[in-house]
Amino acid sequence: MNRFFAMLSRMKYIDRWGLMNNTKTENISEHSLEVAILAHALVSIANVRLGENLNADKAAVIAIFHDAGEIITGDMPTPIKYYNPEIKSAYKAIEKVAEERLISMLPEDLRAIYRPVISNEDAVLEQYVKAADKLSALIKCIEEVRMGNNEFLKAKESTEASIRDMTLPALEIFMEECMPAYYLTLDELG
Repeated sequence: MNRFFAMLSRMKYIDRWGLMNNTKTENISEHSLEVAILAHALVSIANVRLGENLNADKAAVIAIFHDAGEIITGDMPTPIKYYNPEIKSAYKAIEKVAEERLISMLPEDLRAIYRPVISNEDAVLEQYVKAADKLSALIKCIEEVRMGNNEFLKAKESTEASIRDMTLPALEIFMEECMPAYYLTLDELG
């Protein structure tokens, strides 16, 4: 019996930002879609504006699966996940075990198709997916602060700092040209 897809459907039950007071909860299914859209955009910017020749579709698929292991592990809050090098290393090992467990739920003949995107074996595209993940976190912080939730002010500041520390030209372009629109109301967007 192939249990993989039924297990993936459970992404909608894993809430993010568990330690934070949220005005609107966000699950990893919603988050993964947003990261996929953003990863595709970043790679497209890199290709069109910076002369790269990367696969934007593959980046989007990697992003769809980037948190799939959290179906098994749950969403570990960032301050805990990166508290020190030992915890970070141990969590990376746990993530790998969770990814392999998911892959093992597939029939043998499909594992080779899903392993590279679940385990993200593309180091170049991984940079874009990580950047998209940070953008998604920043967008969540912006939305929460706009709703008057000051709980997200520090998270917003630290996420912005993380983004500034990334050296990805496509990300810089996105931040300059696209991010200001996330501060607009629906009427202003239209």
